[in-house]
Amino acid sequence: SEISGLHMIIKAVFSLLSEVGVEQAVLHRQHSLPHRPVIPLVARMADQNTSGTPAMTEREASRLDKFRQVLAGPNTDLEELRKLSWSGIPRQVRPITWKLLSGYLPANAERRESTLHRKRQEYFGFIEQYYDSRNDEHHQDTYRQIHIDIPRTNPLIPLFQQASVQEIFERILFIWAIRHPASGYVQGINDLVTPFFVVYVFEYIEEEVENFNVSSLQEEVLQNIEADSFWCMSKLLDGIQDNYTFAQPGIQRKVKALEKLVSRIDETVHRHMQQYEVEYLQFAFRWMNNLLMRELPLRCTIRLWDTCQAEPEGFSHFHLYVCAAFLVRWRKEILEEKDFQVRCFFVSCCAVPEPQCVLSLPSVSVRLVQMLK
Repeated sequence: SEISGLHMIIKAVFSLLSEVGVEQAVLHRQHSLPHRPVIPLVARMADQNTSGTPAMTEREASRLDKFRQVLAGPNTDLEELRKLSWSGIPRQVRPITWKLLSGYLPANAERRESTLHRKRQEYFGFIEQYYDSRNDEHHQDTYRQIHIDIPRTNPLIPLFQQASVQEIFERILFIWAIRHPASGYVQGINDLVTPFFVVYVFEYIEEEVENFNVSSLQEEVLQNIEADSFWCMSKLLDGIQDNYTFAQPGIQRKVKALEKLVSRIDETVHRHMQQYEVEYLQFAFRWMNNLLMRELPLRCTIRLWDTCQAEPEGFSHFHLYVCAAFLVRWRKEILEEKDFQVRCFFVSCCAVPEPQCVLSLPSVSVRLVQMLK
């Protein structure tokens, strides 16, 4: 039946959440909220470090070999690559795999180098064409908001506080906003650059990334990382752009879909929310707007994105099941709660409210159980 099928999907997501290390997260009551909360993506960089891991197990070496076999052919079997990637992508092949799964690179191996060259040139053509306009009167508000948000992105990680990294993020976000006038820049999009940036930095280094000085990389390498991050973020946003257009109708629809899904798979939790007048929008807005990046350590986000990119509609459809799995996984804590003390507030610089409530999962509560390779 359809309901049993839904439960099977949720069970699979349960397994995924356990693997990426969030099963120990706990629901946290927020009694007060700042005007613009800055919740770090990671509690400690050691929690999200994807380098310096122990020697591979036999199983891990076997998985890496399977990926390399699939990637070595003249035409990559994307369906097979998706099947392998659903259970996680080895760090050594994650950059090329993400580029293929996102649609940035073609399956045909011979065309990849020319595609990279062309797309990187195209991106820096946009920089030459548009970036100087950031100080024009009709673009000032967009650039000002980006400039304000960038230092708030991963504030506890030194990597993201480097001036050169912040300049890269400013260029990526400004160019994307200019080229997508229907939505422009919306707070939350800045978070979506970070997984791509970290993964593509690791394409060129072996050491831990927390305190890595990106200025030590060759200029061409930095440009490659910047352009690749821009295009892959753009591919992701192409599938969920209505999350960020006026009034954010995509998020409104997804929150309604989440409510309907939870009502079908766990009516008890759904009725409990109704009884205590907890609106799904009050907590799920941010889950959709930031793709749970404010709730999870960055290493967990990167692992979760392996699976989301392996799904044909991972960020627009599968993401709903991940959100539903959070609610069902912590149903005991939710059902025991009778005083939610929901507080919503408006962010003055946004056209729509950014609700918050007690169902957030702060990074400090997340214990990682499995090192991601």
